[in-house]
Amino acid sequence: MTTATPRAQLGEELLRRLVATLRAAQLYSQDHPIVARNVEALSVAVEQLHLLQPTIVIGVIGDEMVVDDRPVSTGDALGGLIRRLKDIAVERIAIDRDVTLAELASFVKTVGSLERSVGGQPPSLPDLEHIRVGRITVRKRVETGTADIAALKRLYKEAVTVAEAIWESAKIESHPDAAMALTMIEGLAHAVSQNRTSLLALTTLKNYDNYTFTHMVNVSILTMGQARGLSVDGPMLREIGLAALMHDIGKVKTPLEILNKPDRLTDGEMTIMKRHVVDGAEILRGTPDMPTLAPVVAFEHHLRLDGTGYPDKVRRPSLNIATMLCSIADVYDAMRSQRKYQASFPTDRILEVLKRADGQQFDQHLVRRFAQLVGIYPVGNLVRLDTGEVAVVTAVYAPDPRRPQVRIVFDRDGAPLEIPRDVQLWADGETDDPARPKSVVAPLDPASYAIDPLSVL
Repeated sequence: MTTATPRAQLGEELLRRLVATLRAAQLYSQDHPIVARNVEALSVAVEQLHLLQPTIVIGVIGDEMVVDDRPVSTGDALGGLIRRLKDIAVERIAIDRDVTLAELASFVKTVGSLERSVGGQPPSLPDLEHIRVGRITVRKRVETGTADIAALKRLYKEAVTVAEAIWESAKIESHPDAAMALTMIEGLAHAVSQNRTSLLALTTLKNYDNYTFTHMVNVSILTMGQARGLSVDGPMLREIGLAALMHDIGKVKTPLEILNKPDRLTDGEMTIMKRHVVDGAEILRGTPDMPTLAPVVAFEHHLRLDGTGYPDKVRRPSLNIATMLCSIADVYDAMRSQRKYQASFPTDRILEVLKRADGQQFDQHLVRRFAQLVGIYPVGNLVRLDTGEVAVVTAVYAPDPRRPQVRIVFDRDGAPLEIPRDVQLWADGETDDPARPKSVVAPLDPASYAIDPLSVL
C-alpha cells in the first residue's frame, strides 16, 4: 500500500473543498454564512498548493480529474463536479497565486448557476484576474528562463518561513515536521526542474538575521541543482533535497552561546559543536515518514574523502553521492554568507577552498561541475566589467565560468542605462574593440548602487 505524496493529498483536498463549496452555493444564497465558510476553506486549500507553484491547473480528462497533470482520486464525490463542468464546457481551470476570496466566491457562483454551455464554449467569467477557464489544449512546454523571478521570490520566502517552522518543531518536539518539509521540497524541486537558473540566483539573497533558515533552504536548492545536472529527477531529487534541507538539524541541540559565538571556538566548544552530526542523524532516524537518506547525509556531511572531518575516527570507503553534493553546497553557502563572526568570500576564493588538499577532501569531478553550475560570478551577481561598466550576470557559460553573459545596467560613468544591454563575454572576449567588454573585473555590492539585481533578470 502506497501513501499519497503531499502534492497529491493537497490536490485531493482542493477538489473536496471545491465540491463542497459548489454544493453550498447551489443550496444557499451567495451571502449565506455557510457559503462564506466554504469559500474560506477553499481558499486555504488553494493557498496550500500555491506554496508549490504559482498557478494551479485543474483539468477534466474523460471521466477523471487532474490537478497539475496528476490524476486525483476522491471517490464518487467527483462525479457531480465532472458532469457540471462538462455541461458548461469547462475542461481547464487555472487559478493564479494572489487569487482573492471575492474572486473565488464569484467563480463558484458562476459555475454553480450556469446551465449548459452555448455552442460548446466555456463561460465568460466576470472580471476575474486570477482565475481562467477554457478547453484543454496541448501546448509545448518552454523554458521560462528568468521570466518568473517574482513568483520564485515568493516561493523562496515561503520556503525560508517553513524552514524556521521545521527548526522550531525539531527543537520543541524533538523531531521536525516531515510532512511540512516534504510539501515545501515538492515546490522547490519542481522549480529546480523547471527554472534552475533563476532559483539558484535567489540563493544569493542576503539575510544575515535569518542565516540558519536561509542556509537550510540554500543548501537544499544548491544540492538539488547539482543533482539535476546529473540527470536526477522525480522522487530521488526530492529525497536528496529533503536530506540537504535537514543536514544541520542536529544543531537544535547545540547551545546557542556556542552556535552564535562571534569568536573562534575553544577545543571544548568545538567538541560540542561537532556533536550536531550525530544528534541530527538520531533526530532524523526517530522522525516518522523521514526518508532513510536524511540521517545518512546529516551524519556524513562533515566527513571528507581523505578521512578528515568529523565525527572523529569515522572513516568511509566512500561517501553517499547525496552527502558529497550537500557538502559542496554547505561549504559554498557558508563561505559566501556574511555572519557576525565571518566576512563573506568571493566565489573564486570558495572554489579554491573546495579544490584544496590536491582534491582529496572533495570529489573534484563534482567540484568542477559545481563551478560550471554556479559560475565564478553566479547569476544575479552585480559585477564591474573591464570597461568600467556595471552589469548583472544573467547566465553562466559552462566552458569558461569566468566569462558569463551579462546585462549592462550602468555605463562607465555610473549613469543608469535607459535600455540595458546584453553581452556574451565569452563571444566578445576576442575582439580588439576597446569599447566592448571582455571580462569581469570584480563583484560589487548592490546596496552601493541602490539596485535589486534580481529585478533586472
